[in-house]
Amino acid sequence: MAIYLNGQYLPIEEAKVSVLDRGFIFGDGVYEVIPVYSRKAFRLEEHLRRLQHSLDGIKLANPHSNAEWARIIDELVARNAGEDQYLYLHITRGVAKRDHAFPNPPVDPTVFMMSNPLLTPPAELLRSGIACITAPDNRWLRCDIKAIALLPNVLLRQMAVDAGCAETILIRPESTTEGGFMTEGAASNIFVVKNGTLLAPPKDNLMLPGITYDVVLELAAANGIPHEVRRIAVAEVFAADELLLTSSTKEVLAITQLDGKPIGSGKPGAMFARLHALYQDFKRDVMRA
Repeated sequence: MAIYLNGQYLPIEEAKVSVLDRGFIFGDGVYEVIPVYSRKAFRLEEHLRRLQHSLDGIKLANPHSNAEWARIIDELVARNAGEDQYLYLHITRGVAKRDHAFPNPPVDPTVFMMSNPLLTPPAELLRSGIACITAPDNRWLRCDIKAIALLPNVLLRQMAVDAGCAETILIRPESTTEGGFMTEGAASNIFVVKNGTLLAPPKDNLMLPGITYDVVLELAAANGIPHEVRRIAVAEVFAADELLLTSSTKEVLAITQLDGKPIGSGKPGAMFARLHALYQDFKRDVMRA
């Protein structure tokens, strides 16, 4: 596997990062995950816009222009096998003595990118849907920053694994909403379907604005699917006719069981079938362009 590290393309076995890197010491950095279909980065402009938002959020200068990122990405994709890949892009504040304050003067950031095979959900999972659990959202208040310090998400996702489930849906407590409201999954976005309407939580500081989340809402608008973007109470989650999970690597999946109880009929529903088909058509159209 070829990777990119600080201006060099090299085998992953040869990649080395200092133990004084602030990403290692403090988790001081951000990341991005970009799917690649037919050797072409999917929604690259949107991914780079989100990367810039994350960098701005931690006050770290972007080390490359969008054109430079595109060249690096194209070269890394070319150096790795597979028509479909996903790229993991990781930027830290760089190597400096251990001090909570930013290095002054600033040091060069560490820039790392690797490619892995992109494996979309198998047909049997599309037919059956997935099981999820819920848990309190105990993360920090800047979830809109795609930070590499993911220990809360790791622990929340592990709760699902320990329960034999695919994902943990996060519930943020709020005094004005009985039982709280849904934010997202530990590593995904979540949609609710009720009475033919697609409900999505709003983009704010309490959730990561997913690229696939955006695509789903664009497809709903373009195809006359009723949809609302608003806070979704936990009671609405459990009363849903359907629940959908989206992410760059999972695309669109149906959630058919939550906390051991069926959602709707307990099988993937009509909204899932429609949005999944629309997403596949959209993906093919974009990659042909």
